[in-house]
Amino acid sequence: MKDGMDKAPEVILYSLSTCGHCKSTKRLLGACSVEYRFTDVDLLDQEERVLILEELRALNPRCSFPTIVINDKVIVGYREEEIREALGL
Repeated sequence: MKDGMDKAPEVILYSLSTCGHCKSTKRLLGACSVEYRFTDVDLLDQEERVLILEELRALNPRCSFPTIVINDKVIVGYREEEIREALGL
């Protein structure tokens, strides 16, 4: 057994509460029984939003949504096959 193969992936989702693709991404992660942390950027107060957008810009200079980070892989947009592959499914 390889080291780290049994470890659950770390998944972080940057989303907007009103975005259809973001909702689809949340549904997909839920259907795959994946634990993930998410931030609905549009629901943050101004100060928090500035900090999160800075973090997001480092991962995705266009700051588009959804932006998903699975371990060290950054996926921009709802790309089901790419997300499943990054999750090892």
